[in-house]
Amino acid sequence: MTAHVTVGMDESPESLAAALWAAEEASLLDVPLHLIHVEEWPVTAEVPVLSAESLVERYETLLRATADRVRDDRPGLDVTTEMARGRAPAELTAAANEAEVTVLGSRGLGGVVGFLIGSVSLAVVGRARRPVVLVRSGSPSSGAGSGDTGSGIVLGVDIEQPCDPLLAFAFGEAARRDEELRIVHSWSPSPAYGYTAILDPAVGSGLGRNATEGLAGMVRPWRSKFPAVRVTEQAVAGPAAAALVDASRSAGLLVVGRRSRRSPVGPHLGHVAHAVIHHSPAPVAVVPFE
Repeated sequence: MTAHVTVGMDESPESLAAALWAAEEASLLDVPLHLIHVEEWPVTAEVPVLSAESLVERYETLLRATADRVRDDRPGLDVTTEMARGRAPAELTAAANEAEVTVLGSRGLGGVVGFLIGSVSLAVVGRARRPVVLVRSGSPSSGAGSGDTGSGIVLGVDIEQPCDPLLAFAFGEAARRDEELRIVHSWSPSPAYGYTAILDPAVGSGLGRNATEGLAGMVRPWRSKFPAVRVTEQAVAGPAAAALVDASRSAGLLVVGRRSRRSPVGPHLGHVAHAVIHHSPAPVAVVPFE
């Protein structure tokens, strides 16, 4: 199938923000943009047939209007639309698995900076085999809403786990956007150290030095592959989620990973990914990896 960027559409401002962000991504990748709305099917008995037909017409109009808006903003970009029927989580996950990147809108928590992620978005993020980006209204490059916009890309990594797909995605985004890439690894003393690392500065500094050296070793091959990308590395002590949310406040994009594993209770997100998609003010890209 031809490479493309997919957007899940509804009538929310966040959905429009996602479409505008995705249009920029498609332009950078030089691939088509695909707008999709999923009509939940079968329609329940409580919804009259005429009302169902009216909803279909309304969303077809929405897709056309959004496509026109994107074409006006980015002449030459190939934009396609689709009305799908079925269960939204399953249909959008299937669409995400065929795309280079899938972009979804996430609602801001009123006056609190963060994401209110619905069950559909959570299902797609937790199950898709390809990167999914969550964008809220007013996010950088969204063209919707107001507020401060960040710059640069923040990547969260764990040096104890190989994560080449995550590094490849972040370096690729930084190269295409000509943005600085800030790579953050958060470390904490293992329980075996007890309070020793806190009471003895030499132990704590040694652990920090090991983390810094490990991070440098992980990143070194990617620096060679992307010599033009400006990279900074930071090994910080403390909880990973808090460090990444703090770093995202001045960023244009936050990138985190998700282990590709099946869970008997549904979509699985690690606690770090779950925390940042709720609290990062920047768009969040969740990249699955083995």
